Amino acid sequence: MTGPDGGHRRPWWRLPLLEAFLFVALGALTNVFTGLLPEPWKWAHDLRLMGGAFVVVAVLTMMVTLVRQRRDRQAVADEPVPAVRAVTAQTLHGPVMTGDGAAIAGPVVIGDGATVVQQAAPRELAPSAAVPVPDGLINVAAPGVFVGRTAQLAQLDAVLERPGTVVVQAVHGLGGVGKSALAAEWARRHRDRYRPVWWIEADTPAGIDAGLAAFATALQPVVAAGLSLEVLRERAVQWLASHVGWLLVLDNVDDPRDVAAVVRRLGVGRVLVTSRRSTGWAGIATPVSVGVLDLGEAVELMRQVLAHGGRDHDPAGLARVCRELGCLPLAVKQAASYLTETGLSPDGYLDLLKAYPADIFAHGGEGDGERTVARVWRVTLDRLADTPLAGEILRVVAWYAADGIPRSLLDGLAGPPEIAWALGRLTAYSMITVDEDTLTVHRLVQAVARIPDPDDPHRQPEYIYAAHTQAVTRLLAAMPDDWRRPDAWPRWRVLAPHVEALAYQSRDHRDDDATAGALYNGAALFLAEQGALARAVPLFEQALADRRRVLGDDHPDTLASVNNLAYAYESAGDLVRAVPLYEQALAGCRRVLGDDHPDTLISVNNLAGTFRAVGDLARAVPLFEQALAGCRRVLGDDHPDTLISVNNLASAYRAVGDLVRAVPLFEQALAGCRRVLGDDHPQTLVSVNNLAGAYESTGDLVRAVPLYEQALADRRRVLGDDHPDTLASVNNLAGAYESAGDLARAVPLYEQALAGCRRVLGDDHPDTLASVNNLAGAYRAVGDLARAVPLYEQALAGCRRVLGDDHPQTRIVRGNAAAVATHPLGEP
Repeated sequence: MTGPDGGHRRPWWRLPLLEAFLFVALGALTNVFTGLLPEPWKWAHDLRLMGGAFVVVAVLTMMVTLVRQRRDRQAVADEPVPAVRAVTAQTLHGPVMTGDGAAIAGPVVIGDGATVVQQAAPRELAPSAAVPVPDGLINVAAPGVFVGRTAQLAQLDAVLERPGTVVVQAVHGLGGVGKSALAAEWARRHRDRYRPVWWIEADTPAGIDAGLAAFATALQPVVAAGLSLEVLRERAVQWLASHVGWLLVLDNVDDPRDVAAVVRRLGVGRVLVTSRRSTGWAGIATPVSVGVLDLGEAVELMRQVLAHGGRDHDPAGLARVCRELGCLPLAVKQAASYLTETGLSPDGYLDLLKAYPADIFAHGGEGDGERTVARVWRVTLDRLADTPLAGEILRVVAWYAADGIPRSLLDGLAGPPEIAWALGRLTAYSMITVDEDTLTVHRLVQAVARIPDPDDPHRQPEYIYAAHTQAVTRLLAAMPDDWRRPDAWPRWRVLAPHVEALAYQSRDHRDDDATAGALYNGAALFLAEQGALARAVPLFEQALADRRRVLGDDHPDTLASVNNLAYAYESAGDLVRAVPLYEQALAGCRRVLGDDHPDTLISVNNLAGTFRAVGDLARAVPLFEQALAGCRRVLGDDHPDTLISVNNLASAYRAVGDLVRAVPLFEQALAGCRRVLGDDHPQTLVSVNNLAGAYESTGDLVRAVPLYEQALADRRRVLGDDHPDTLASVNNLAGAYESAGDLARAVPLYEQALAGCRRVLGDDHPDTLASVNNLAGAYRAVGDLARAVPLYEQALAGCRRVLGDDHPQTRIVRGNAAAVATHPLGEP
């Protein structure tokens, strides 16, 4: 059916809701007018009947419109999108944290009976694009003694800027050749050209995230307090994308893919990368190769270090030392520091080196560079034998990330004077770098310090084992008690990269106690709460593996780790791996802890939530009812876990169409969350969203739309634009606008939701697939079949691949795709 302009014209029975309301008004006015006329006038009677007909048609139109939209709008329909409007995997239920000593509180899901301090996000937080360029913001340390590298500096200078784009160069070379020193020197020379200049220790994705979050905090230190890591990271990227003339240094990047996604989003500025990787930079950065110094430059470097310490030696002797060390800048500097501190001659130092020929050292990942540093290590630690604490410190910090190691982690190794003395000696010999609150160790030195060597008195296997235990214990003791408290987030951000580094370096290390499992579990809970699931999952997996090995399958801590890993998988959309783990956790909790233990009740709730996510409502509803009854009996009505259970049961009732029981429970959950947790708590925001969805399901858009708008505004302010809950709210508000017939506002929001889901969750996440379906439905509603049909096909293929043919979400998408093929604009 086409209109006069050749475009598609919707049949009258698919009139938008606004037109339907006009019919109601016309019918009412007709009845009022004819009511004033004499009854005998037959035409007045007929007109009155016509007015009534207008009303009937209008009401039927509204009902049909709402039914059609709810049917097409996908599983999403019941729990507004993403299958998931209620986002059960993220906030309606969650991880169990079990007792692991003083540093970790008892088992709980959200709230552990302790007072939870909630800090409202600052309401004056401006969009990133509106934050001005700060003056004098530079965090690049002076490189110290620097010689040579004329060719590499010229290469960096050759591409100072390209109009309208971001310039990315990757300085690459083996460890210890001075890549970071070159980057720092170039940044220092150009610090007046760029504003700001920001240095990030980028050896892990965690380090990149932490550096970006620190940058966002430095841009607005007052208003950034209380924002999550993901929000701060996103604000930093948005600022760099919307400003020009900045310099970003990403130091020690391990994998080019770790920076590719960030670089693609940046605006007009300069990125300088350092890395040991020489390949993989195509399409990301222009490589700049750095090797060892030539002999003359190495001698000059050693001479300048000696001169700084008031020493001077024959250049020929210095040349012999440099040649023996392969002109590796790190080793040359450390050797010069040794000569400065001891007054030994170059030939005397050569005699010490000859006692430890390179071939006695294990061949590590850095080859000759690592063996060279091992020789320097041995000579230096021999000299520091009168300060054994120095060697112990090196062995402990070798397990952490190389940069930004809090000095406070060393508290308790010895008294403060002894620690200060040992750090001073290590600094004097260039084994570490110390600033006011943190210390830095070169990665090659760390690599050597972690490798047991029975022939090295400083790296005996028992010393390495003891140092690993100390590294774990110190981090666990430093961890805040509650990962949900915004006032603890800054401390978590400092410690999390070191936990991740420790976990990575400990893959082949076997401890006999469960301390490491507690550490990994605690950090993973924080990262999952922050939305950093890619970083949380490996820690949850390692925590579970350690606990199973040390504690056994039936220990409460092991069962908690089973639950937590299932939660992480579910949050990432991997229901195939989540369901069996949840079933395993519940069976274990019932067997070991009993039916009324809080951990068991959490497991009941979590398994029910996963059954609901896979569409098995027949098993989900009874479990939700059981969980709520248990929480009320054991914890009381106002416990946060009870409020979560109220919300979850309401969502299940809504999913089976029982709105009479669902709406009062949603209202009860929201009132309780506001009373107990406050308006800005993420759980409260979930309840606002879910109550809006319940009102929409009953057709009460007058109450639903303002609540959706409130939920979206609050989530953007508290969680940030790219948090999965915020993206769900974008989708849900779009759905409400569509239900109201306001497609002009619905379509852009659906597009925004899909773009965010693809960026944050990936193409195959169920929420993303739901967003694809919803955008297709909106395009179909406005008659844009050229864009609707391919999206329906894409959504259906994805649902079949990820969820299977029988999943409710797949069935909805299949029905939508079939409908658009047979009745493109909804005509029967």
